Amino acid sequence: MTGSEETPSFRLAYVPGVTPAKWARIWNERLPDIPLTLHQVTAAEAPELLRAGDADAGFVRLPVDRTFFSAIPLYSETTVVVVPKDHVITAAEEVTVADLADEVLFHPLDDVLDWDAPPGEPAFERPATTEDAVELVAAGVGLLVVPQSLARLHHRRDLTYRPLTDAPQSTVALSWPEEATTELVEDFIGIVRGRTVNSTRGRQAAQPSQSAQAAQGSQDKPKRAQKPAGGKATPAGRTARARATGAKSAKPAKRGKPRRRS
Repeated sequence: MTGSEETPSFRLAYVPGVTPAKWARIWNERLPDIPLTLHQVTAAEAPELLRAGDADAGFVRLPVDRTFFSAIPLYSETTVVVVPKDHVITAAEEVTVADLADEVLFHPLDDVLDWDAPPGEPAFERPATTEDAVELVAAGVGLLVVPQSLARLHHRRDLTYRPLTDAPQSTVALSWPEEATTELVEDFIGIVRGRTVNSTRGRQAAQPSQSAQAAQGSQDKPKRAQKPAGGKATPAGRTARARATGAKSAKPAKRGKPRRRS
């Protein structure tokens, strides 16, 4: 490698709520010579990061521009409503959108749920981030609806959440620019999809050269017995026994019975 060549690496972006540790661990086990770097970005920033070529692939929230990006949906999250621990909603195991009709609900600017119309009463302002909205819920001035992973990410001891059964869900996907589907991207797709290291869809293992195959083939062939000049081939086993024991002497001729004298 010359000094001008860069060491190959794989840059993976991921949005809040996604935990890429499992896939990163498998990558490091399978491709230890190619470092994987993680970049946490907001859901709004992720597509632009990929579009600019500053990451090779990313865990994003759908939808994405399918005219530019390829995407493999991975899972859809449960949607929950975040409430103070002493709120009346905590008496139920799960709630519906109709149960929130009289509640003040925050709709942060970085909301990842695709609402036709957010439920509840609109808040006095739209918080800039989900984290800011969680702080307002803790202050007792409203509630917040988010994917469950974000409720866990911003967990507070004075707050809890309940599943919202009929709300839109957020789907997490692996995405990358379609025209930049490199071998490393294919390797990571295989890891995310659970392919084994020997999968035929993964990168092929290096094949031995023709000369190495020929040499191996000659070793695998059974040795032929050497044919003495002008004679028949002697089986190898018999030749070895002859060398080990030496040629046996001829048996003495049988003697006839002695004649009786008259």
